[in-house]
Amino acid sequence: MNSINLKEKLRHVKSHWHPHQITVVDDMQVILAKIKGEFVWHAHENEDELFHVLKGTLYMQFRDRTAVVQQGEIIVVPKGIEHCPSTKDGEEVHLLLFEKTNTAHTGNVQHELTKTEYPKI
Repeated sequence: MNSINLKEKLRHVKSHWHPHQITVVDDMQVILAKIKGEFVWHAHENEDELFHVLKGTLYMQFRDRTAVVQQGEIIVVPKGIEHCPSTKDGEEVHLLLFEKTNTAHTGNVQHELTKTEYPKI
């Protein structure tokens, strides 16, 4: 039971759109990620996702609108809702995510950005 320094852990995240697991709480994993540009449209049929913006501005696109999530804010994407996270103007955004350990990175969509394993840091 030690504290986790998020800034230190973020130094280990070298590529965009590649989540890294920092700990597990019951059946939920806590993930750090750096993102830049647009991701993949996808949904998670059985899992909610919580995004906490540590740095920058996240644009969470939904089919009917885009939610702007500023640094220090969170957004929860409910299960079954199609979404596409993105950033603008070349900004790198740092995220802390909470999701079930069995959550597929891009839901049932297979894409070149899909990751099947998250490094543990």
